[in-house]
Formats: sequence, structure tokens, C-alpha cells
Amino acid sequence: MITAENLQSLLPFSTVERKDSVLTLTVPAENLQEAATSLKNNGLDYLRDIVGIDYGESLGIILSLTPTKEPKTIVMLKTSASNRENPRLASVEDLWLSAKLYEREVHDFFGIVFEGNTDMRRLFLRQDWKGFPLRKDYDANPKLNPVPTENENLEDLENLPKISVNAEESFEKQHFVFEKEEYVVNFGPQHPATHGVLHLRVSLEGETIKKIDPNFGYIHRGIEKISEIYTYPQILHLTDRLDYLSGTINRHAVCLAVEHGLELEVPERANYIRTIIDELTRIASHLLGWGCMCMDMGAITAFVYGMRDREKIMDIFEETCGGRLMANHSTIGGVMSDIHPNFQRKIREFIPYMRKMLKEHHLLFTNNPIARGRMKGVGYLSGEDAISLGATGPVGRASGWSNDTRKIEPYAAYSKVDFREVLREGGMTFDRYIIRLDEIEESLKIIEQLVDNIPEGNYAAKTKAIIKLPEGEYFQRVENARGEFCVFIDSRGEKYPYRIHFRSPSMTLVNVLKHITPGTKIADLIMLGGSLDYVIPCIDR
Repeated sequence: MITAENLQSLLPFSTVERKDSVLTLTVPAENLQEAATSLKNNGLDYLRDIVGIDYGESLGIILSLTPTKEPKTIVMLKTSASNRENPRLASVEDLWLSAKLYEREVHDFFGIVFEGNTDMRRLFLRQDWKGFPLRKDYDANPKLNPVPTENENLEDLENLPKISVNAEESFEKQHFVFEKEEYVVNFGPQHPATHGVLHLRVSLEGETIKKIDPNFGYIHRGIEKISEIYTYPQILHLTDRLDYLSGTINRHAVCLAVEHGLELEVPERANYIRTIIDELTRIASHLLGWGCMCMDMGAITAFVYGMRDREKIMDIFEETCGGRLMANHSTIGGVMSDIHPNFQRKIREFIPYMRKMLKEHHLLFTNNPIARGRMKGVGYLSGEDAISLGATGPVGRASGWSNDTRKIEPYAAYSKVDFREVLREGGMTFDRYIIRLDEIEESLKIIEQLVDNIPEGNYAAKTKAIIKLPEGEYFQRVENARGEFCVFIDSRGEKYPYRIHFRSPSMTLVNVLKHITPGTKIADLIMLGGSLDYVIPCIDR
């Protein structure tokens, strides 16, 4: 079992603090690689995220780690670069497959150089962008720092600068993404089957994929930056627009983080309503994901059927929440309004209807021999790679990784219901396809147990007109339709956060695509993307 005492003994040069279930280790920059290696070797095999932060006098990072054998444990490994003008830290990309992408994100927005990282290109912004926008001293004045208006030179994406350990110079060119003789095809960014504004550069040998280079940033909206000047209630509407298919769940996460900081007790009625709406959101998302994946393989009818069933959930949302896609219902302290008089009746009618339609969906597509032939034996993702890539949610569970936050750390009303975490061992495209349909049934079970037992009482706790979060760091995780969505808040006691960061499960899923496609056929590329069910606006934060 991982304890503060064990960690202090393992890393004597660290400072260890405990707050609730989170253990925070602060280490000197020169000990980062040693500390990360020791933690990985002692079972912390899941790197959840790397958060960049500007402390004012220095630039730092926080590695969020969890051992998959003790999933309730969260370890935050913190360090800061000693030189703000030329911030450099050791890379941990050799320890976790997800680290390279996270380090690129931190480099993009804070300018920290990770020594040993084999790809230090910017991740979201253009390669010729000046400055690092999430630094507190960044000047966004367009006269001083004009936004480029001409098309980016794609050749800038080719250089893979490798950072040499202890090198004085900033970069030295290592190699190119693709060799000159490679045949490279562009998929997207304006292409409906990329499931968002995503640009994939694909190297082909005949019809076989050799390599994929994903490029983000085409719809970057700066939500994390905007949140630094927004009050906590104002931030909520931005979270709906990250993974818009899991909007109510993302919003719930921010509410929980703030409520935890305020030590605010949420009425049980609100917890039940939140849980029901979250699970309806999960069903609606899985229906759309199922329909889109089927359409990616040519089954337009399946997409129409999925949208037809999803529409019934949107009607329920419209009556109680006022919105359809953006339900905007959770608020700090509870929910915006009480349930509509038709809310429980319509849900009771929806449950048997959806169970009947699930059988129809299986008859329509799951049992289709052509569809099964397309998915069989394609896109293998092992459980070990799923953990190293941070592929949570249905994708990780399809590879046998038990990672459901609702089970690990129950929140809202999840501790009051009985449901099964759906796991499969195959790790293939079909496993990722079928697991979402199975999860719909489990969501129906959760809703069925709650809908007739919603307690009486207030639907929201009273809060102050201006909410100021006490000084400190706050972390909250929830299970959205694509996996573990996390909120990190650094508060300085003001009415707006000093730093807020959202962990996007979709960013890791695009990284999974990069790992499972080599060796597959180009005709399977879109199907594989559909099986991962990523939402691009959640990545472009």
C-alpha cells in the first residue's frame, strides 16, 4: 500500500504532503527523472496528466500518477525549473507512452523544454507562434505579438527537434517525421469522418498504413486561459463546450471540485438528479458514437436509428434543463431548477423502449457478418499499452483495464446503486464497438434504481453571491462517456482561479490511434477512429 511514509522513505529528497486521498510530492528539478522512475517501478503505472503552471518566480509541472492496483490512490509529483528564462526539465517519455504528448502540451503553452523528449514541436499552436500563452507575463497585444493570418508552412511540422540532455543550445534537429520517399496523405482537418477538426498525416505503403502524425489546434479556443479571468459560476458554461457530448458530466466535475473546496454539502435530491442526467448523457453519447462508427463503415441506417433514440433523451433534457445538447443543469451547490413534472414518467417510458431498441441495434449491425468481418482482428490494443497511453473509459475497459471512476471513487449517488463495470479482454475494434452498447444497459440499470427514489427536499444549497475558493489546490475526477475527465484548480483565494486545467480523455484516444493503426489498411482508418470515439473540441482547450 502506498502511504506518505513509504514515499518519504523511497524518495528522501522529497517533501510529502497528504490532503484527503491525494499525496503530493515536491522534488528538486534535478531529481525529477529519479523520482518518476522510482514511482513507476513501485507500481504507479498510470500517468493521468502533466499540468504546467506558472508560479511567478518559476515555471513548474505536476505529474498526476495512480497505481492501477490501488486506483483510489492519487500521487501528485511536483517540480519547478530553476531558470525561468530557459526552463528545462528531464523528460519522462521513456516511462509512459502518454508522456510525450503531455510534455508537448506543456512546452507549447509554458515554454518548458523537456530534455530527452524526441519530439518538442508545439502541439496546438503554429510552429512559428511567438511566446507561450499560459505564462502570466504573456502579452497578447496583437500589435506586439501579431497573430499570423497566412497559411502555416507544413514543412515546419516536419522538423523533430530533439532536446539534448545538458546541451546549452535550445534545439538540435534530430530527424523528420516522414522520410522524403514516403507517400503521405492528408486526412482532414475539414473532413466529417475525422470526428472533429482533426488533421491526420498518414504515411502509406500501398494500402497499408506505416505511420500517423496527428495535428491539433484547428479549433483552439483558449478555454483554460479564459477561465483565469472568469468567476467559478461563469466557468461552468465553458466546460459544457469541451466534450459537448459529455457536457453535463464535465460541468458536474467542476461543481464537485468547487464544492469540495468550499466544504459545501449538496442536497441528496440534487445528487440523484445529477446522476440521472449524467447517465442519460452517457447513453446519448454512446448512441451517437455507435451510430457514427456504423456510418464510418457504410451503415447510414444505423446512424439514423441512433439519432432517433437519442432524440428522446434530448426531449427529456429540454423539459427539465431548458437546453438539449447543452443542458447546463448542474450548478455550484446543486442543480439549476427542480425536475419537470413529466421527468420521471418520461424516463420510466424510455427505459423499456431503449432496451427494446438495443436488441434492434444488435440485429441491425452487431450480427451483420460483413460488419463483424470488418472489425474482427483489427486495431489491437493491449491492456498494458492502454494503461501506458492513459486510454481510460470504454477503450481501456475493452482491453481489460478496470478504470471506472464511478466504481473507484463514487460521487453523487453512485454509491447508492448496483451496476456492473463492463470489461472485455480482446482489445480489438469489435470489443470497443460492443462495450458501449453493453454500457448503455448498465446506465439504464442505474437510472432505473434512482428515478423512483429521488428524495424530497431542496434541489440546491444556498451559496454566496460571489464564490471565492480558499487558497490551495483542488482535484476532481469523474467518468464521462470517453473516460476519466479531471479538473485541477490552483486557487489563490480569489473569485477566479489562478490556474485551471482540464484532463481530456480524448487527447489520449487520438494518441491511441497513432499506436494501433500501423500495419492496418487505409480503409480501416476511419473505422478505428470511430471505435475510439474521441471528441476533438475536448482536446483543443
